[in-house]
Amino acid sequence: MSLALYFVFAYALLAALTGMILQISRKMGDCPDTGRVARAAGVTISTGFAAIGAGGAMLVGSALPIVQGGTPAVLFAAGFIAVVLGLGFTHAVTTLRLAVQPLQAGRVVNRTEVAAPIAVEQV
Repeated sequence: MSLALYFVFAYALLAALTGMILQISRKMGDCPDTGRVARAAGVTISTGFAAIGAGGAMLVGSALPIVQGGTPAVLFAAGFIAVVLGLGFTHAVTTLRLAVQPLQAGRVVNRTEVAAPIAVEQV
């Protein structure tokens, strides 16, 4: 029973974080300059996150019967997978931001309002 609760928790957390990645990419997709790239990257990154996260949840869950620790082991595994998925989520969102950043940087550099850098005199 406790093993089933672990898997429910792990996959519910995985689904929620994957949905958040898709929501972030959808919001980034509202930008007219980077919209298509953000949406495409969001789908790709969230798919990879879901696949890797599901594999990690399976690996941690498969160790629970071997340990035979009961409820404390399940609680430890649930906390561990929450930390692992949280770290993966931050990496996925950073990757999404980096996929869009070159397009935003190119748009800023090409503006005519940007002045040339001022040289600093040596003292």
